[in-house]
Amino acid sequence: MEKRVSIVVFTTPTCGWCRKVKSYLKQNNLIYKEVDVSTDAYAMRVMVNKSGQMGVPQLWINNEVVVGFDKAKIDKLTK
Repeated sequence: MEKRVSIVVFTTPTCGWCRKVKSYLKQNNLIYKEVDVSTDAYAMRVMVNKSGQMGVPQLWINNEVVVGFDKAKIDKLTK
């Protein structure tokens, strides 16, 4: 049985690492919801409150926070 994975990616349009992480998710056939925190102040506050970090990309994988493009942690949480 395939594991159900919920992924939210917090990004900004100018973030190179955000583009890399989204590309990585696509390569691995992982569906995600993207939230642009440069245009959504509420989402930015929620993201910072949960993670304590302002930097992007941030991923919430099954509600677990991954800050940055941490391939090992992404793989661990999605496999």
